[in-house]
Amino acid sequence: MTADIIHSLQPQLDHIVMGCRDLGDAKADIENRCGVSVPDGGKHPMMSTHNALMQAGGDTYFELIAIDPDAPAPDHRRWFSLDDPATEAHIAARPRALCWVVGVRDLDALKAISPIDLGRVLNVTRGDLHWRLTVPDDGHLPTGGLLPAFIEWPDGKNPCHNMPDLGVRLNQITISTPEPETISDLMAACGVSGFANIVKGKKGLRFDMTTPYGMVTLD
Repeated sequence: MTADIIHSLQPQLDHIVMGCRDLGDAKADIENRCGVSVPDGGKHPMMSTHNALMQAGGDTYFELIAIDPDAPAPDHRRWFSLDDPATEAHIAARPRALCWVVGVRDLDALKAISPIDLGRVLNVTRGDLHWRLTVPDDGHLPTGGLLPAFIEWPDGKNPCHNMPDLGVRLNQITISTPEPETISDLMAACGVSGFANIVKGKKGLRFDMTTPYGMVTLD
């Protein structure tokens, strides 16, 4: 039965997320490292954040996200653990890999089979875009971002192909963890086995990219 549900969800890699303290500084850092200037995306009024976006190959895109200094502070915790002091320290010097996001056809069905609490399903808008996303009430990233967040687009297709293609391609997501078997089992239960490489080691996440400057690892 679970296998049938996973098949019906049609999970696919949606996007990768790097968090940053200041969006302008992060764009300059990525340009210096990858040879591309990531265009601004827009603002998320619900979370008082803003982003920059570009294609990353296929139906996948790359996102830089930061707290929007011009927006009023929300009355709840922001997503992607951006209000967490540990995350604030982690992204203080440069943009860092925060998490990855997988698209599914039915978030409610996915939540029902997930062995861990993925949070609430929020309805989110940015301009004329709208989508549903799993976000815990306290804003944390389940498993610290090693397991993906999950997203549902109304028509099943993300807006990737409306974003600029700057010749950057995601080659591989690598999850490093002291407990690879645990993460592997969780990924299998959510239907995302094989979406990322899992290695044993200190907890971390990295994105291996092909860029105009050659192969670059963003972690």
